[in-house]
Amino acid sequence: MKYLVIKCGGSVLENLPRSFYEDIVQMQQTGEWTPVLVHGGGPLINQLLKSLNIETKFINGLRVTNHDVLDVVEMVLSGMVNKQVVRNIAEVQGSAFGISGVDGNLLKAAPTSDAQTLGFVGEVVEVNQTVIEGIVKQGYIPVISPIGIDSTGQRYNINGDIAASAIAKSLGANLCFISDIPGILVEKNGVKTKVDKVSKAIIEEMIENETIYGGMIPKVKAAIDGLVHNIREVAIINGFEKSSLLDYVNGKQVGTKIVLEEEIA
Repeated sequence: MKYLVIKCGGSVLENLPRSFYEDIVQMQQTGEWTPVLVHGGGPLINQLLKSLNIETKFINGLRVTNHDVLDVVEMVLSGMVNKQVVRNIAEVQGSAFGISGVDGNLLKAAPTSDAQTLGFVGEVVEVNQTVIEGIVKQGYIPVISPIGIDSTGQRYNINGDIAASAIAKSLGANLCFISDIPGILVEKNGVKTKVDKVSKAIIEEMIENETIYGGMIPKVKAAIDGLVHNIREVAIINGFEKSSLLDYVNGKQVGTKIVLEEEIA
């Protein structure tokens, strides 16, 4: 069984078309690849925190998380967003099972080294992949909210990209980051073109010389993070393009693949 971990950030998730979920269901029914969804929910978390007058701030892209913020993060991710994704899959005749990293100790977490400033932001120390395998064996598509838990029962807010990387590593899976653009775009002679395949070292170079800039930087850094976690291949794919996920698993050239140096032809 080949697993594909699919990471959807909150801003993309809100607008994904029906065809995206149809592709996931078709992938599962075909049987060669097994999809596992990991989602974020940042915009909705921000919205609810604002309406509750709870202050929120970020340090290096991570949300500073105290008890109040953690309650809202869990409520939005594990409640509202998780169940919405499950419903979206049900609408296209699929069967999904929504859980958070707290359920069955799926994501065993520890505080980050910056716990002093970040609060209850965690990193994944272990993935209990038997939980995912059990859900898959029962015929469901796992939909995972990135909240972790430690041995004392303390919850942690885990960055969705980090959670997706850890889950992909534990399953020996490929990892796809879903975007709203076709992949990594570079400008040549005033024309933007997509890069089909690139290595970690070239990515770092492209960030340094500003060939990659703006909103693409966090996406490629997340992809590099996946490779650092020993994942064989990471791809950035446009979830708004019909059949893009199916084309990817069928070996067609779609999106941008980011691989380790020795795999670049």
